[in-house]
Amino acid sequence: MTRLPLMGHTRPDQIVAWHEGQAITVARFLADVNALAQLLPPRHYILNMCGDRYRFTVGLAAALVKGKVSLLPSTHTPEMIRQMLAFAPDVFCLHDTLNCSIALPQFRYPEATDVADVDPVVPLIDSAQLVAVVFTSGSTGTPVPHQKYWGALVRSVLAQAERIGLSATAPAHAIVGTVPPQHMYGFESTVLIALLSGHALCSAQPFYPADIVATLAEMPAPRVLVSTPVHLRMLLDAELKLPEVAQTLSATAPLSLTLAHEVEARFGSPLQEIYGCTETGTLATRRPTQTSEWRLFAGIKLSQQGELVTASGGHVIQPIVLNDVIEPTHDDCFLLHGRTAEMINIAGKRSSLAHLNHVLNAIAGVVDGAFYMPDGLSDDHVMRLAACVVAPTLSAPQILTALRAHIDPVFLPRPLLFVTALPRNSTGKLPREALKNLIQAQLGERP
Repeated sequence: MTRLPLMGHTRPDQIVAWHEGQAITVARFLADVNALAQLLPPRHYILNMCGDRYRFTVGLAAALVKGKVSLLPSTHTPEMIRQMLAFAPDVFCLHDTLNCSIALPQFRYPEATDVADVDPVVPLIDSAQLVAVVFTSGSTGTPVPHQKYWGALVRSVLAQAERIGLSATAPAHAIVGTVPPQHMYGFESTVLIALLSGHALCSAQPFYPADIVATLAEMPAPRVLVSTPVHLRMLLDAELKLPEVAQTLSATAPLSLTLAHEVEARFGSPLQEIYGCTETGTLATRRPTQTSEWRLFAGIKLSQQGELVTASGGHVIQPIVLNDVIEPTHDDCFLLHGRTAEMINIAGKRSSLAHLNHVLNAIAGVVDGAFYMPDGLSDDHVMRLAACVVAPTLSAPQILTALRAHIDPVFLPRPLLFVTALPRNSTGKLPREALKNLIQAQLGERP
C-alpha cells in the first residue's frame, strides 16, 4: 500500500491559504482539519457546498482524513440533488451559509473557534483511497459518476504544476481563482495544486472585474490568476488597472487568440491554457500566443481508431475515449478541433460549433457570441444554424459580412439574434439548453 502526503508544504509556518486577509499556516490548517474531522456527521458521502475556498479545502481534507467521499456534481439543481441522494442515500451537505436550500441533511461549517495550533503531522493518504465522485451529464439525463482516487489526483496535479512552473521547488505563489472549487478545473487548479505543491490558495471567489482586481491586489506577489475566457473578457473590457500576475491560466471554453494576446499584453506575463475533462482531469497545456498545438503531460498517450481518440497512461487509470475532435501531430502533441457532438455537416460541408464560435468572437466589437445547432431541420428540410451575439456597436449586416470572410455561406446564422448577455454559468460555460431557451424566447418576442 502506497501512502502519499496530504500536502506538499514542508514547514509548519508555511502559508497554505489566505483567508479574509489573514495568512493561514500549515499548523493552523491542520488544526482546523482535525477539529472539523471530529465534528462531521457519521455519513460516508459529503456534498461540499462551501463557497469559501478555504473552508471547502478544510472540508475536503477532513473528509479525506475520515475516509469520507466528496460528491462533486456539475450543478446543484433540485433534480441533481435528488439524483445525488439516489446515488448515495447516506450523503450530507457541508455548507457555510446562513440559509442553505439544499434538500439534504445539512451540517454547517462551524463558526471561527480558538483552535490551538499544534506541532503538525501531515496525514498520509492511501493512494488507492476514493477521494471524490464527479459527475458528467448522461445522454438520458442521469448523471454519470466518475471516481477520483488520491494517487491519480496527485499525479495529475503534480504533472500540471511541473508543466506551468508551480512545482514544490518554485517560489510560493498566491493562487486566485474565479472558478468554484467544486468544478473539476477549480478543484485541481486552485485547491489541489496549492495543497500539493506548497503554494497558497485564496479563499475568495471573485466574479466581477473590480472584485477580481481587488482580490489580486490583496495577495502577495507572485500571483497566479486561474480563470475562464468569459471572466477574462469582462476583466479587460472594464479597463481597470491590473495588478501584476506571474501568469494566467484559462480553461472551460475555447480561448480566442485575440483575447490571449490581450491578456498577455495587459498583464505583461504568459497565459497558459489547460486541456482536460471531468473523466480524465488535466491532460495537456499550451501557450496559445506561441503555438496552436497542445502538449500532453509526461506518460499520457493518445491512440486513434477512426474518429475516436483514447487517452491512457500517466494518471489516467484506465483508457478513456475523449469527446473531442483531436488531430495528433507527433508523439506528445495534438491539435484540438472542438467537441465530437458539435461537429456539423450541412450540404456535405463540415465544420464545428467551436470553430464557428471562434470566428464569431474574433470579430472586433463582438463582446460574446455563440452559434446554436437546432435539433431538427427547418420547414424547407434544410439545417439552419442560429446565433446569439452581444455586440452593442455592430449591426447584423456588419457581423454577417465579417463571418462571410471566414466561413462558408451554408454556416451563416439564420437568424442572428442580438441579446444583452448569454446565459453562461459560474465557470463561463454555456449550457445548450440555456442557449436554446434564450433563442426560443427571443424568437417569441419577434413580430
